[in-house]
Amino acid sequence: MSRYAAARIYALPESLDEMVGPTSGTVTLPRHIDWGPHYEYDLADQADLLLMYERVIREAQTAADLRAHLDGDLLRRHWTDLFLPAPARAAWQARFPELAPAAAAA
Repeated sequence: MSRYAAARIYALPESLDEMVGPTSGTVTLPRHIDWGPHYEYDLADQADLLLMYERVIREAQTAADLRAHLDGDLLRRHWTDLFLPAPARAAWQARFPELAPAAAAA
């Protein structure tokens, strides 16, 4: 794990239901979240959806960033498929125990 991932403080929403971001179409993330080459995420493509969610969770600076770009239902559905730094996953699962693998299997 990188020192950046270990030291980063990850933004968290108050609830998963407050995240009402797009569920279809294409999305271009703002530069403070996705500073690489211009890229449009096609939410109908699962690989694009997962990549976008990973980037938003890793780089969001505020809960408003999360609300604007993530959808709570999509996040619940794809949580176990996301490749996230361990501290980010731990922070989200501590706030939302229903995301933890044991909860998903129950």
